Amino acid sequence: SYFGDKSSCVENANTLNLTSSSTVRGLNSTRIGKTPLSSGRSGCRSHTPLMGYSVTSSSAVSTHTVASVIVAVVEGRGLARGEVGMASIDLRNPEMILSQFADNTTYAKVITKLKILTPLEIIMSNTACDAGNTTKLFSLITEHFKNVTFTTVQRKYFNETKGLEYIEQLCASEFSTIFMEVQSKYYCLAAAAALLKYVEFIQNAVYAPKSLKVRFQGSEKTAMIDSSSAQNLELVINNRDSRNSHTLLGVLNYTKTPGGSRRLRSNILEPLVDAETINTRLDCVQELLQDEELFFGLQAVISKFLDTEQLLSVLVQIPKQDTVKTAESKITNLIYLKHTLELVEPLKAALRSCNTQLLKAYYNSLEDTRFGIILEKITAVINDDTRYTKGCLSMRTQKCYAVKPNISEFLDIARRTYTEIVDDIAGMITQLAEKYSLPMKTSFSSARGFFIQMNADCSTLPNGQLPSEFTKITKMKNTYSFTSADLIKMNERCQESLREIYHMTYLIVCKLLNEIYEHIHCLYKLSDIVSMLDMLLSFAHACTLSDYVRPEFTDTLAIKQGWHPILEKIAMEKPVSNNTYLTEGNNFAIITGPNMSGKSTYLKQIALCQIMAQIGSYVPAEYCSFRIAEQIFTRIGMDDDIETNASTFMKEMKEITYIIQNANDKSLIIIDELGRGTSAEEGIGICYAACEYLLNLKAFTLFATHFLELCHIDALYPNVENYQFEVQHLRSSAGNKEKIAYTYTLSKGYTEEKNYGLKAAEVSSLPSSVILDAKEITNHIAKQILHRQKSTPEMMKQRAAYQLAMRLVQTARNSRLDADSLRVYLKGLKKKYEASCPTPGKKDEQE
Repeated sequence: SYFGDKSSCVENANTLNLTSSSTVRGLNSTRIGKTPLSSGRSGCRSHTPLMGYSVTSSSAVSTHTVASVIVAVVEGRGLARGEVGMASIDLRNPEMILSQFADNTTYAKVITKLKILTPLEIIMSNTACDAGNTTKLFSLITEHFKNVTFTTVQRKYFNETKGLEYIEQLCASEFSTIFMEVQSKYYCLAAAAALLKYVEFIQNAVYAPKSLKVRFQGSEKTAMIDSSSAQNLELVINNRDSRNSHTLLGVLNYTKTPGGSRRLRSNILEPLVDAETINTRLDCVQELLQDEELFFGLQAVISKFLDTEQLLSVLVQIPKQDTVKTAESKITNLIYLKHTLELVEPLKAALRSCNTQLLKAYYNSLEDTRFGIILEKITAVINDDTRYTKGCLSMRTQKCYAVKPNISEFLDIARRTYTEIVDDIAGMITQLAEKYSLPMKTSFSSARGFFIQMNADCSTLPNGQLPSEFTKITKMKNTYSFTSADLIKMNERCQESLREIYHMTYLIVCKLLNEIYEHIHCLYKLSDIVSMLDMLLSFAHACTLSDYVRPEFTDTLAIKQGWHPILEKIAMEKPVSNNTYLTEGNNFAIITGPNMSGKSTYLKQIALCQIMAQIGSYVPAEYCSFRIAEQIFTRIGMDDDIETNASTFMKEMKEITYIIQNANDKSLIIIDELGRGTSAEEGIGICYAACEYLLNLKAFTLFATHFLELCHIDALYPNVENYQFEVQHLRSSAGNKEKIAYTYTLSKGYTEEKNYGLKAAEVSSLPSSVILDAKEITNHIAKQILHRQKSTPEMMKQRAAYQLAMRLVQTARNSRLDADSLRVYLKGLKKKYEASCPTPGKKDEQE
């Protein structure tokens, strides 16, 4: 395959090297006049080219870690500042994604989208970083993406008219509705123009007309998880070791294809917000779990697919120069295409008996006659037994004899010549083996060509050495590898013959590709089907390894005996389970408990379960119901991070500011350990003010704190509920020392561990008089606070009435009980209300 500069050719036929233009980029003086680049790379960082990505790999491991996305970003000027256009294209996938949206001064949406794309390179206009006039967006992007290559191009290349022309020229007919969506979205069109011009330059190739999938992706169809929250929750990267699979992606990733792994990753970072779509996915997972034949049949077929997106990307690019490597790549990819199309019928057969709506739709999509048309055209030219195989020599043979005989007389002659040379090489090595009475055999590698290999102890060799005829000798244990002058010459003849074969085969393949280009866009559909099925199979597989349940979607967050999915994988046993219940009437939970009692783990567990539900996965619980979250915000502290300073406090303030600025009624907000970076008085004040602000929203909020003063806020706000992590006090056998045993169990109320710091002081070397004074002062302050915060009977009654009203509204919305069961439930609500009220007087009773 030929990408970018001439040095980025593949080493062997079954590997595609995607290389950025780093080799060309060093020549700033020559590229200014010939490329869209406005200047050198002042202020831009160097980067490592993406190398060695193999289209043949069916392993999904780490496929998402190799950056291959190039993104162009442009912002409006003047009154349009804050309106941002983005265009991105993956070098492994011929799909361009356009976005345009208004962003506030934090540019949270831009940063979040870029974090999800994990770009190899970001392109912006040179006017964004003019000396002394750098835009805020430019500064933020360079600050957040320090390890990503950044390139500025002249503003004139961000041309919306040119962008629309590019899309009209390159967009495949199946996706032509994109014109309706983007024709008035000038900024994403401008970004598209600059992006396509730049990709053409670095790839040294253009996309074939009507070959690209182009789609507009608004920000309203998926939940927003900011990059800080994704990091806190360890969604795709483990915070301690980036190579570790102890992440949500690692828990759910049993995909068999690179495309499936990429789809899973993007879904985890951008969960769905449409309950109907989510339930459609859940129906599929349920059917896969109930029908073993369907599950194993689909899994067997899906595992044979190569990277269809990567294959498409190579097929639709037209190189500006024809080289031997270009020819070899095209032949290879035609074989991969044949292999892929031959899997369509087995995939249809596996889906034939499915029942769910989505799987039936996929089956109907595979009925597309274009799959058969393309395969028929290929098999008219390509041998039936030509197929994708592992091993560079066997793949070389497949490419040499891919085209059927009698199609080109000159090709047939060249192949006979090649066969004779290969036979001569084998014969020559056999003669050498007989001549020296050594166990020589013919071996092959893409780097060395044909060479001689031999397993022998050096003591069996004359004088412990190989004959002088042999050169380039390497030894590993008892295995010798070497060649000879005659063999080197024969390898050169072999390579020359091979070049002729590839050239003539390439001409035939190009003619064939021209005939099938008009039908090839059905592969976009196939790529989507394979990656989605792979992801759904992965969800089903994860369910078989743990007791996950299907989530429901209501206006309530209710999890019965839920547990942390990543912790389960780390511990290799089921963690302690806990209940969670949030409704519109009790949407704010304050959680207390001593350090290490499980607060942070519990908070992360709730967010992870919410994300799992919204991507269509089953959830680790006995039962679960979720309200769709449009944003998921987390501010997670570290229980063992005792050291605090000004920088950690400022980080806390930035995170809480971001949450307050962006949260709405449909958010899920998780805050842990706010205000510990300053004094206790200020920390309490900040926490109290933040809580009161968030209480004005209908967002579901879980707020963990060590400030027990916050627990009394429930006296003022009836939608607040206090929870605590229980601990047990155990005495040693001697009876003179006490230690705390953690239960990791959540219960109502707030923690009794009010003097956790004093208990820690007691086991230290502080004088007993100091500890006694500290206890006395603490008790005095606690009594004063309790007196001020004590609930009056009237407040308690108002709280009980509020909670009853919210339960009745919720019952009216969601109840599926029959009349008798509903009557029993309502009587239970009445008893609970009466128990929560102070003893009523006669007048109250009559009312």
